[in-house]
Amino acid sequence: MTTLATEPAIPLARSVSVTDERLTVELQDGRSITAPIVWYPRLLHGTPQERNHWEIIAGGEGIHWPELNEDLSVASILEGRSSRESPRSIKKWLEERAAKSA
Repeated sequence: MTTLATEPAIPLARSVSVTDERLTVELQDGRSITAPIVWYPRLLHGTPQERNHWEIIAGGEGIHWPELNEDLSVASILEGRSSRESPRSIKKWLEERAAKSA
């Protein structure tokens, strides 16, 4: 008897919602995944309008927020990985945002 080994299907995003406390991604297979927004500083510091302007990228493998210059993969959210952006980088980004709005 032979068995075919197949790679598991990559979970793909269908829709996204972001509140002041949570990022929730609805997957094409019917599951929902939720993570605390504090894991993603750019989302945390974004306005509701910026958070709600997202795009599905790479056929559903990721999500992009244009105004926040943030990209997250569905796989990283499923694995429970928070942002790996350094505090120094976030500080610089926040300073640039403040300068643009002044």
